[in-house]
Amino acid sequence: MGRGKVELKRIENKINRQVTFSKRRLGLFKKAQELSVLCDAQVALIVSSSRGKVFDFASTNDVNEILNRYQQSCYSSQDNVAENETQNLYQEVSRLKVKYESLQRSQRHFLGEDLEKLRMKKLENLEKQLDRTLSQARQRKMQMMLDQLEALRRKENDLEEMHKQLKSELEEREKHSDNDDDEALIQGRPGGEPTVAAGASHENISTKTRSANANQQEPTYEYVRA
Repeated sequence: MGRGKVELKRIENKINRQVTFSKRRLGLFKKAQELSVLCDAQVALIVSSSRGKVFDFASTNDVNEILNRYQQSCYSSQDNVAENETQNLYQEVSRLKVKYESLQRSQRHFLGEDLEKLRMKKLENLEKQLDRTLSQARQRKMQMMLDQLEALRRKENDLEEMHKQLKSELEEREKHSDNDDDEALIQGRPGGEPTVAAGASHENISTKTRSANANQQEPTYEYVRA
């Protein structure tokens, strides 16, 4: 039968824990010795027990020899990393310095300064760049002017629309006001009778009066037989 899988956890029994520690430590040192012999490697092990007791193993006669070599290797790696970082930073600073100086020269050339040292080819390139920059500036200026003009047109249209709306509302109010005045005239006199009815009655009275006057003025003729 094969061995069962051992659960890796702390052994609670103190005696069993010490026995297991001794066996595993000896087995670990044995494996280190085999590694050193088989691969011609220098191996150093340091093991500290729960009681604070230190055990060491070295494939050579001295553990400190291997530890010193390890420390030197670590320090050398750190020094190399720091030196590489310093060199990279110096190269980056130098590159940025060159770029900054080039930008300063270009700016002075655009301002018309230090042109005496430039050759014909560089002067032609500078002229082309200035023409291109001027053309772009003019295009941008024209676009801004067109945008402002379009904004003013939209504002004008909005104002015209608002003016039409206010004019329509004013005409509507005047129309309602005239209708109210006409209704007030139709409502009649203070006596309560409608104005139209009163006007009709007055017209009838005037007609009757004229008829009576006509009857009074007409002469009467009597006919007498002979």
